[in-house]
Amino acid sequence: MSYQFKTTNIKGKEYVQVNERIIAFRKLPEFSGYRLQTEMLHLDSDSCVVRASILNESNEIVAQGMAQEDRTSSMINKTSYVENCETSAVGRALGFLGIGVESSIATAEEVQIAIAKQDIKAKPERSPSQKVDVFQEAVEFIKKNNSHEAYDKIMAKYGDQFSDGQKLALTKFLPKSKQQ
Repeated sequence: MSYQFKTTNIKGKEYVQVNERIIAFRKLPEFSGYRLQTEMLHLDSDSCVVRASILNESNEIVAQGMAQEDRTSSMINKTSYVENCETSAVGRALGFLGIGVESSIATAEEVQIAIAKQDIKAKPERSPSQKVDVFQEAVEFIKKNNSHEAYDKIMAKYGDQFSDGQKLALTKFLPKSKQQ
């Protein structure tokens, strides 16, 4: 396979993005006549599971990938968890086919999501009197990380606990060029 993949460096390791795997799949002659198929295995208002299959010209499955996404895992997933799940499953199936796996089956997107989930640890439910503590922790997290991504992580995890005024207040801690 002679294809030059663009990669994304995450914590010193290069990862191929799903779109790069798809481009290679469509362009490389060894995959001519192959097709991609996705199937929703589970879908509810909070999560989904998708399986992607790669079929050869004889309609035989030559690779598959699975993915699961939760609606509350990120700001993007609040509106697009199904789409993200399908994209992840496709990326994994193409990886198992051997496309863009120089260093990992995981795609750049998958690694970024996993890191984001680890950044904000699951915390026990808090009573209304403890909401001030959550807000203060959010302020500290955004200050420490100094990024819009930190704000998105906080909103994905705790956004429903904040008033509109608190959400606006949190944006004041973002870098000037990234304030909403």
